Amino acid sequence: MSSPPTRRPTDAAYLDDADTDLPRELLNLPWVDVHNHAHTLSWDDRERYALSGCRAMVMVASGYHWTPYKPVRAEDVRFLWDDAVNRRAAIERDHFFEAKLGLGIHTGVRIENADELVAAMDDYCALDAVVAVGETGVTPSQHVEAWSLDEQQAVVETQMALAASHDLPVILHTPNRTGDRPDYRPGVGIPGYEKNTGLGADPVLDGENPALEAVREDVAAADRAGLPEERVVASHADPNNTEYLMEETDCYLSYTIGHSWLVGVDATDVAAVIDEYGPDRVLVDTDCANVLRTDPYALKRAIFELYRLGVDVEDIRQIVLENPRDVFAIAE
Repeated sequence: MSSPPTRRPTDAAYLDDADTDLPRELLNLPWVDVHNHAHTLSWDDRERYALSGCRAMVMVASGYHWTPYKPVRAEDVRFLWDDAVNRRAAIERDHFFEAKLGLGIHTGVRIENADELVAAMDDYCALDAVVAVGETGVTPSQHVEAWSLDEQQAVVETQMALAASHDLPVILHTPNRTGDRPDYRPGVGIPGYEKNTGLGADPVLDGENPALEAVREDVAAADRAGLPEERVVASHADPNNTEYLMEETDCYLSYTIGHSWLVGVDATDVAAVIDEYGPDRVLVDTDCANVLRTDPYALKRAIFELYRLGVDVEDIRQIVLENPRDVFAIAE
């Protein structure tokens, strides 16, 4: 390499002559977001997904955040399902990525007459647009009003049985153990999360590690329902549940990287899991939603960050495209 015609030496004069062989294919690598609430985002946010290479997504319509009433009634959740079903095709048509749905009963808030939802779910699960049941799973504590552990277990297990009958995967909402947060002024709330956090009910699981115990309850429910563990996707996987899920189950683990400031998980954690356990059961998702500060570019950024952290290109492709394709039968 000839010296650059600069007046004095720059960094270039001291660099090794060898060119860096960068994987340019990462620029155009398509990817799948296996858990978000993109139907609640702005048009511009959904365009950001498309511009950054999103090939397909699973939009989860089970969130209780958007229901205006508490406690939530079955008809409120049914409205959320119908809204997502109604808008899905237009989202897909406008942004060119494949937009599929996850429908389920979230246990983050007590739902009155939940059996009405269970009765209706069978027909929803038969829709071509529905590729997953969920998100669902036992939640240690609810918003506003507690939902007993027995009732949660029953509704989660019933949904898993429905998933098994329709050969659909289940997206679990696995609680996170995020560590200590600052003590904010009462009534102000957590920055970036538009939720009345002071309205939490007393927990129904309050042992030494309720977040992990909830995941164990979910896996047990899947086994009772006849749902193979490899059809369970533990979204929001974190260091608190990784060892258990990887070593004692056959579940897939999806690491939520769209709001690392909240759940404490980022590409570094994903790289560490791949290094220890390999890429075969690893996924990533953004969980982007309009109730909290999230990043539609998070998954694309993670692709580059994983490479910087030493993850092979083939492994990156597997966790962002091939594994989602296999589990959810999308982006084929």
